[in-house]
Amino acid sequence: MLKDDFLKYQAKTTPHPLGISIAKAKGVYLTDTEGKKYLDFVAGVSACSLGHCHPKVTRAIRKQSRKYLHLMVYGEFAQAPAVSLCKELIELLPDNHESVYLTNSGTEAIEGALKLAKRSTGRSELIGAQNSYHGSTHGALSLLGSEHQKMRYRPLLPDTKFIRFNEEEDLKEITTKTAAVILETIQGGAGFILPKEGYLQKVKARCEAVGALLILDEIQPGFGRTGKFFGFEHFNISPDILVMGKGMGGGLPVGAFTASHNLMRLLEDQPKLGHITTFGGNPLIAAACLATLREIRDSKLMQQIKTKEALIRKELEHAAIKEIRGTGLMLAPIFENSELANQIVLKSIDKGLMLFWLLWEKKAVRISPPLTITEKEIKKGCAILKSVIDEVCGC
Repeated sequence: MLKDDFLKYQAKTTPHPLGISIAKAKGVYLTDTEGKKYLDFVAGVSACSLGHCHPKVTRAIRKQSRKYLHLMVYGEFAQAPAVSLCKELIELLPDNHESVYLTNSGTEAIEGALKLAKRSTGRSELIGAQNSYHGSTHGALSLLGSEHQKMRYRPLLPDTKFIRFNEEEDLKEITTKTAAVILETIQGGAGFILPKEGYLQKVKARCEAVGALLILDEIQPGFGRTGKFFGFEHFNISPDILVMGKGMGGGLPVGAFTASHNLMRLLEDQPKLGHITTFGGNPLIAAACLATLREIRDSKLMQQIKTKEALIRKELEHAAIKEIRGTGLMLAPIFENSELANQIVLKSIDKGLMLFWLLWEKKAVRISPPLTITEKEIKKGCAILKSVIDEVCGC
C-alpha cells in the first residue's frame, strides 16, 4: 500500500505523520486513495493560493512544458517566463524594489537575503524575533526564534540575537553593529500575531538611524492572503529586502527576494557568483508563478478576502474558541489548551475537514484555505469544525 511504502521509504519530519494517501486534488478538495474527500482549510500550509490544479496554472505549465524546461544555471539566459514574472512582480512593489532574485524555496530566499544584508553593510550581526520561523536551512535556522528547535544543530551562525516582536523597548538592541533585522510581517508559527500599530515603522526608523537593513519575511502573508498583495502594505512601510515564497507558485516550489538595484548588484561581483542557484527561475515554475500572480492581481479575489474573513469569524462563534488571531485568510482559532486543539485537528480531518497545527502556538488551529474558497464552502467547513468542537468538549 502507498501508506506503507511512504512510512518505509520516505524520510519524515515527525514520528507520527498524518500519512493520508492522496489520489487527486482539485479546487478546495483533496481525495484520498479510498475515495474520501477532504475540504481543504490549509492549502498546503498557505502555498496553494488558487486551490489545487487551478486551470490557469495547469494550462501555463502545459504550455511551457512544450517549449523548454531547464536550460542553464540561474542568471545566465534570458527566459521569458522568469523575466515576465520578475517584471510584473516589481510593478506591484514600492519604488525601492527594482530587482528580483528567484530561488527554489522560501528558506533559500532567506539565505540570500541574509547574505545580501551582510555584504551591503559590512557587518555580521543579525537580529531576529522570538518565536519566529524563517525556514530550516542553517542560516534561516540561526534566526529561528525557538531554542528547542535548533539546540541540537549548533553551532549555527555567530552574531545573532533576538528581540521580542511588538516590544518597542527592545529596539535599542538594534545598533551600528547590526547588519539587518529580519521579521515576519505577521508572525506565523507564533500564532498569526499581527504587528501593533506603528511597530514596523519604528523598527524601520531604528534601522535607518543606525545603518541597518530591514528584511521582511512575507512567505506566508504574501500573494493576496491578507487582502492586499503583500502584508506589509497594511502597515505603511517598505522593507529594504523582501522575501516571499509559498503562495506565489500555484502549488510548485519557489521563493524570491527583492531589493534595489544598488543592493542586488552586490551579488554580481567581488566575488562574482555571490549567490547562485541551479534551478532558481526554472521556466516551468516561473510560468506557474506568473499565472498565479496575474489571477490574484486581475481577479476580484483580494477584494473578497475581508468578507470571507468576516464570515469565518461569524461562523466560528463558539464558547470554546477564546479568540481568533490573524487577518484575512490567515486565521488561528485559539483553544483552552494544546490537547484540545490537537484533538480538534485530528477529529476534523477524520470528518473530512483538513486542518493543521501551528509551529509554536500549540493552542492554535491553522485556517489558511485557498483564496478561491467560496462562502458556501466556508460555511460547510465551519459547520464541521463546530460540530467537532461540540463533540470534543462534550457540549
